[in-house]
Amino acid sequence: MVDMKKISIWAPAVAAGSAVLMSDQLSKWWALSALDEHQIIDLFWTLRLRLVFNTGAAFSQGEGLGPIFAVLVLVVLIVVARHGAKLNDPRARLAIGIITGGALGNLADRLFRSDGSFFNGAVVDFIDLQWWPVFNVADAAVVMGGLLIILVGVAHDRTHAGQGTQTSPEASPERGATRGE
Repeated sequence: MVDMKKISIWAPAVAAGSAVLMSDQLSKWWALSALDEHQIIDLFWTLRLRLVFNTGAAFSQGEGLGPIFAVLVLVVLIVVARHGAKLNDPRARLAIGIITGGALGNLADRLFRSDGSFFNGAVVDFIDLQWWPVFNVADAAVVMGGLLIILVGVAHDRTHAGQGTQTSPEASPERGATRGE
């Protein structure tokens, strides 16, 4: 039987992840059709567009190790899905959705932009700030989702600070006892 409560609490996360995945793939489709590989388009300040094909991991590190990173991403997504089901905070669920959408966007590049070998495709990057490695919408989503999880954790810690640390008179250090003994 379908648990409608679980579906309804995860719907915003699934919608956010789907929006990230679609935005990422559409923006990469645009970049591939509008930009040449060695072309640079200056937009404003340090922002420019430059088409780059990344066969490594984040920020072009580990070039040529794409299949290993793809498998690691799959494992992380499975772990997140299993443990994410226990999340009670809607902001944390939303962050998981955003991160998942970004991870799937880059994973799709590795799978569908491949030369036929296992997850060996290059990720399309095209947003260049000149002071940061060239990235894409999926990369930005993974970073933003990660920051959101950190902020949710900090807010949770502040909200719950002091809870569980109160002791009864029977649990005072002088008596050497703890609650329930």
